[in-house]
Amino acid sequence: MSNTNLFEAFNSVSAKGWKQKIQYDLNGADYNNTLIWQTPEDINVKPFYNKEDLTEGAYNFKSSKKSFKITQTIFVNSEDKSNTLAKNALQDGADALLFIIATAHCDLDKLLKDIDLFSVPIYFDLQFCASKFIEKINALALENEASFYVNFDIIGHLTEDGNWYSTLQADHKTLETVLKNCIHLKSSVSVNLVGYQNAGATITQQLAYGLAHANEYLNTFSKLFYTKITFKVSVGSNYFFEIAKLRALRLLWHTLATEYDVNTQCNIITIPTKRNKTIYESKTNILRTTTEYMSAVLGGADNICNVPHDTIFRKNHTSAERMSRHQLQSLKEEHGFENVTNPTDGSYYIEALTQQLADKALTLFKDIEAQGGFLKLLKDGLIQKKIKESAQKEQELFDNGELTLIGANAHCNTETVIKDKLELYPFVKQNPRKTLLEPIIPRRLAENSEQNRLKSEN
Repeated sequence: MSNTNLFEAFNSVSAKGWKQKIQYDLNGADYNNTLIWQTPEDINVKPFYNKEDLTEGAYNFKSSKKSFKITQTIFVNSEDKSNTLAKNALQDGADALLFIIATAHCDLDKLLKDIDLFSVPIYFDLQFCASKFIEKINALALENEASFYVNFDIIGHLTEDGNWYSTLQADHKTLETVLKNCIHLKSSVSVNLVGYQNAGATITQQLAYGLAHANEYLNTFSKLFYTKITFKVSVGSNYFFEIAKLRALRLLWHTLATEYDVNTQCNIITIPTKRNKTIYESKTNILRTTTEYMSAVLGGADNICNVPHDTIFRKNHTSAERMSRHQLQSLKEEHGFENVTNPTDGSYYIEALTQQLADKALTLFKDIEAQGGFLKLLKDGLIQKKIKESAQKEQELFDNGELTLIGANAHCNTETVIKDKLELYPFVKQNPRKTLLEPIIPRRLAENSEQNRLKSEN
């Protein structure tokens, strides 16, 4: 058999040559108006990409080479019940665990009983601010040589709640204590970008706000960054752009961390967005989460949290949890996603998108810093205003049918009734109260239309 490269038999074609051929085949139609479309990120997507689209920029970075871990999320109401759920999930395909803990009175020994702490990575999402509790987790990590990650994000809490846990000074003091004393954790500080996406921020905004959010920690605590930072990211259904978003996030963190001389590697944990999910025809959410899982895998996420298709309006049910885990298992084991690394490196389109998203986000980040930084703009309400503007544009596209959600504004079964199946309130909850700043409120696109349908149910 000849060793000649197959492609050597073909002459290379320049971008100009391809464009001329396409223009000829359009029979007089305008190339730009017909085939180029503009995204909310102000990126013009072309009909083809080649090596001429790859620019030698200031970034020298490659994506993560590790296989992703299927991560089961468990809200801890009872340590014993949560422990049982965790062990069952691990036996049924989960590779890692994420415990959401609401109180510092949680008994960690009960919660982690009979779990192989040496082999199973565990994330702790804490909904309170207590350094002593995190120090307990750190001691367990040392004792068991465990891979423990504490998603501790005081600024993330501020954006969601509108208030610090206590005060700026007290919260910063707690974080300083954690960073100093909890060096046996794989990660002790995190940046939660989930709220930005679920509230309607564009991808560029998500990246820029996440970077500015992280920069607030670096400005104050960079000398204490002994462990990796963790980014928690919500993934939407704009398939290729979401792949590029995760790659751009690693690239941007690498760039920023280099300036502070801290660990340039980061850990990324992802979860499907809630913004495009529906309560009517909820099984269509399975299709949406599947593409979102794939974007997370191809974008290089370290951990992917499985989400049941009916999580918006139903309490956790074993069958739905298992189905969502098996979606990820299928991608990993049956479709071969576990067997390749860096599958998108070298893709002209994705590389170009990654670079453009990173450049635009970096420009926005620099503008935020020039105006005083992320916390100042949050306090002034400018971050919230910009997200609202982006969300409103997206909402208008959904309302007039230009943005389609199957089962919500297209191909709807008008005979479907769901009122008696609602176990959770699926809409934005109104809770007027005094806050330091306006919180960033997540809102699904289909909420208004769903509320109208519910009113019309018999």
